[in-house]
Order: sequence, then structure tokens, then C-alpha cells
Amino acid sequence: MKNNYEIKNIAIQAIQEEAKAVAALAQYIDDDFVTVINKILHLQGRVIVTGIGKSAIIAQKIVATLNSTGTPSIFMHAADAIHGDLGIIQQHDLIIAISKSGNTPEIKVLVPFLKQTKNTLVALVGNTESYLAKNADYILNTTVEKEACPNNLAPTSSTTAQLAMGDALAVVLQECRDFTDQDFAKYHPGGALGKKLYLKVADLSDQNGKPSVQLDANVRDIIITITQFRLGAVAVLDGAQIQGIITDGDIRRMLERHTDLATISAADIMGKSPKVIDKNELAANALHIMRENNITQLLVSDQGNYDGVIHIQDLLKEGII
Repeated sequence: MKNNYEIKNIAIQAIQEEAKAVAALAQYIDDDFVTVINKILHLQGRVIVTGIGKSAIIAQKIVATLNSTGTPSIFMHAADAIHGDLGIIQQHDLIIAISKSGNTPEIKVLVPFLKQTKNTLVALVGNTESYLAKNADYILNTTVEKEACPNNLAPTSSTTAQLAMGDALAVVLQECRDFTDQDFAKYHPGGALGKKLYLKVADLSDQNGKPSVQLDANVRDIIITITQFRLGAVAVLDGAQIQGIITDGDIRRMLERHTDLATISAADIMGKSPKVIDKNELAANALHIMRENNITQLLVSDQGNYDGVIHIQDLLKEGII
């Protein structure tokens, strides 16, 4: 068994070894990389990414990243390709084959069939003298000095390098296409990331009631309104204009200070500088304001007029936090 110090040291060494492998990739960003980028940018078809073993897992992640950043992509398992999945490949597609050695039996069987399709073949490979590299049209070099594995066997640094090269492709393509956060949101409508980019304050606040009292409201009316809407606060208005906010905490503090409640009105209790957000702002911005000010609700406005309340629980339910 290893002691605590040794466990930490082994983990640190593994991370440092992989970081070193990723940093070394910078020297391999060459003309082939640029050409592959330009080919994908002008591609009429899709990017087909294939691999075997751990490289297949990396291929799936690269496909997911490309798809989410605006490059239509499909994963094709190298072993399944020769058993019917080659039909995935269409005339205008570009193929990226991922392999550390470039000499695995499955790759050697697959490459001739890929060449027959006459599609552009890109090797994302850790051995530039391999069978795959020599038969590819372009090479994305992911050579690593050694694996983080103590036996230099288990794919560790090599798969991290493959992943980083795939991310480099995706990021460059994203920049070249001026792919915005709104574009990103279109491809992530159901996820927390997408919701941060498209969900508006009104999408959440409209599901709540709109608790409000006027400036001259008495304590009883204020407490009833806060209790009825269960949002922990009520807006204080002059007509439709926001003048302040009263939270349940404000009520408790007021009760501690006063015994005669008959003459106390909303104007006496309210906080006079409430945090307000426009209904058309992103819900993620509401979360930022709440966190920055250590509060749990915001008043919502519509062209300056009161339009409701958004509560931190609304954001929790949507998974934005």
C-alpha cells in the first residue's frame, strides 16, 4: 500500500506528465492542421470521426464537441465500419481516423476501404511513420514522449493529447465561423449550458405571481401578500412604478423594533434601493446579481414598470445553478 504522501505524489506526476504531453502539441500545429481547418470550413458534407478502443471513446467526444460548436459530425466505430457502417460515409464527407500507433489490425483493414471512398482522410495519429499516417492525405500529429501510466502502456497521455487536438480543431472552427453564444444555445436547448444562454427572466418570473402593495399599505396587508405568494418578498409600488421591496426579513426586523403597528406603512418598512432586472434579460444574469448581492429574489420590470419577481428557487429548478 502507498502512504498518503506517495498517493498525492503519483497523482501530481500523472497530471504533470499529461500536461507536458498537451503542451508539446503546440509544435505540431503545422500546415496540415491549417489545411484540414480550411477543408472543414468549406465542407459540403460532414466530418466522420473513427477510431478503435480508447481512441473510439475520444472520437465520440470530438464528434460531440464539433456538433455542439457548429460542425456537423458523425462517429463511426472502426470495427463496425467494415461490417456495414461504411455506408455512413457520403460523397462530400471528410474522415478523421484516430489512432495512437496507426498500426492496429482494425485500422489496417479499414484504411484501404476508406481510401476507396475517395474522401479526404485525415490521420490524428501518434506515429507519423505508421500505416495510417502514410496512407492519409493529412496528418494531425499527437505524438507523446511517454504515457502517464507507470508501465508506459495504458493510454493516458496519448488519449489526452488526442482530446486536446480535437478541441483545438473545434475551437479554431468555432472562431473562424464567428460562432456566438446564441449559436451555441441553439444546439443546447435542453441542457444547463443552453439555458444559461437563452432562458430569459420572464420565462421564469411569468410562472410566479406578482406580489405588490402600494406605498400606504398597512402591515397586515403586507404580511398577507407575502404569505399568499410565497416568494419571500413583495414589491412596493406607486401606481405601477417600483419604489421599494419588503422581504420577510424586513417584516421580522420591523416587529423587533415596533410594538405599535397601526401607523406603520409599506413606505416605512421597504428597502428603497431594490435590485431590479428587466424581464428580457437572461436568467443567468439574474443569478449573477443575486450572488453578487447575497439575495434570493429580484424584482422584475417591463419598460420600467413592475412585472413580477424571480426567485433563486426558480433558477434551481431549471438547473441553472
